[in-house]
Amino acid sequence: MTTSSVIDELIDGLVKDFPPQQTDPVVFLGEQFDRGLAWAHFPVGLGGLGGTPTDQLHVLRRMAQLNAPSAAGRNVIGYGMVAPTIATHGSDEQRRRFLRPLFTGEEIWCQLFSEPGAGSDFAALAMRADLDGEEWVLTGQKVWTTLAHEAAFGLLIARTNPDVAKHKGMTAYLVDMHAPGVDVRPLYQATGEAEFNECFFHEVRVPDSRRLGGVGEGWPVSLTTLMNERVSIGGTVPPRGSGLIGEAMKIWRQKWSGRNDAHAIAIRSELLQAMVRNEVARLTNWRANDLRQAGTPGPEGSVAKLAFAEENQRTSELCVDLMGAEGMLYGSNYPQVRPTESAMSGGDMRKAFIRMRANSIEGGTSEVMRNIIGERVLGLAGEPRKDKDVAWKDVPRS
Repeated sequence: MTTSSVIDELIDGLVKDFPPQQTDPVVFLGEQFDRGLAWAHFPVGLGGLGGTPTDQLHVLRRMAQLNAPSAAGRNVIGYGMVAPTIATHGSDEQRRRFLRPLFTGEEIWCQLFSEPGAGSDFAALAMRADLDGEEWVLTGQKVWTTLAHEAAFGLLIARTNPDVAKHKGMTAYLVDMHAPGVDVRPLYQATGEAEFNECFFHEVRVPDSRRLGGVGEGWPVSLTTLMNERVSIGGTVPPRGSGLIGEAMKIWRQKWSGRNDAHAIAIRSELLQAMVRNEVARLTNWRANDLRQAGTPGPEGSVAKLAFAEENQRTSELCVDLMGAEGMLYGSNYPQVRPTESAMSGGDMRKAFIRMRANSIEGGTSEVMRNIIGERVLGLAGEPRKDKDVAWKDVPRS
């Protein structure tokens, strides 16, 4: 039976044999995986100890205290979204092949879901996958793919049967992003960066052994990924007073703390309200993480993601307000760069304010999150879905 004392003993042995600040991150993370401390709630031999999500939270907190290399920081999409999906739906061979280099960051991953005509209605996707002997031939386009320019592999959902309802005719694949026929192009944002990409697939061949789950089971595979994505985006538990609210407090101390005029008092009231909202969200996520059952996360991820998106936007706007006229001076000649990680917080708050506009879209729009909460948490009636039982080929598309 896994206990916190057993986990602490394993962690102590790891950091003794491989001091985090003196060991190459790939080596350290590889040893962490081999000792079952990658995902403590995964099976033994697959980076886990057969423990619980609470055991994994204990590992994460200890590793953060030790300032150890972070697998999530090196491979954000792979760690938080792809790995749980492979663990849940993958074959033994797929788990053995992909989980360890994913955790060490030797193989970066991306998620290929959205298409130009299938965003919030993800099940409307049109990318084709046709079986040719022992291989699948993929043709189509994906869009808004985070870090595809850095990825070695991607988790992709394609349509394999247009004659059944849209949710039933999809299949998941583990795709080599450097295979012939894959074309990754940047999508530059308002910040000047290109975290996102559009990806074109022209007769890309994928062996059937890289199919994830059964044929036509792409929808449950995608639900596992999306639930974990929302937990990954919104369900982290940062230290108290860190992140954007920490930046707001810093700006307050620099520019406002010595003032007692009516404007300063009003601004202080806004700051205090923001501090309360951020702390409530932090503690709510902490509780949800402690209570989450093993397996596919539930709707609490949608609650966390919605709160994360809206509070990030409010708090970054407050930061710009606190800066006064200086908050309007973000330069117009944005450098066009290809970042190697998502710039979610910190740095220039004017840039963060612009970047946070995307939070209510990426990982599922806030409108979709509200629908999920309404139906699955509050028990409200769902929106009418006239095309639920209609074959995909017969559904009108723009």
